[in-house]
Amino acid sequence: MAKTDKRRKTARLPGQIDRAIAAAEDKKAVDLVVLDLRKASGFTDFFVIASGTNTRQVRAIADAVMESLAAAGTKPAHVEGYDRSEWILIDYFDFIVHVFAPETRAFYGLERLWGNAERIELAASH
Repeated sequence: MAKTDKRRKTARLPGQIDRAIAAAEDKKAVDLVVLDLRKASGFTDFFVIASGTNTRQVRAIADAVMESLAAAGTKPAHVEGYDRSEWILIDYFDFIVHVFAPETRAFYGLERLWGNAERIELAASH
């Protein structure tokens, strides 16, 4: 039943977010979560949050997301943190992709800060 619920939840995500998730999964992102901020925020609709195990993987995940969305004609409005690769923020207006190193993700705790947002757990793709 839980798998059905997860599929139903992910089915309502916009295609661009599904594409970003698939790109992150292809690069073995861990702890992938989507926060639905439509009722909690005025500046974006969703956060896609993922972690890489090291800065190299964090950058690879971010690159894959940007390349995948660019192939579909979507370019980010803004990218921050790419050089340090501890927290890369990729802003697509309607959604923001956050790719973290594990320690940085734990320190900033976006899921905790946005605790009033609906958390959409994503089933592992394997």
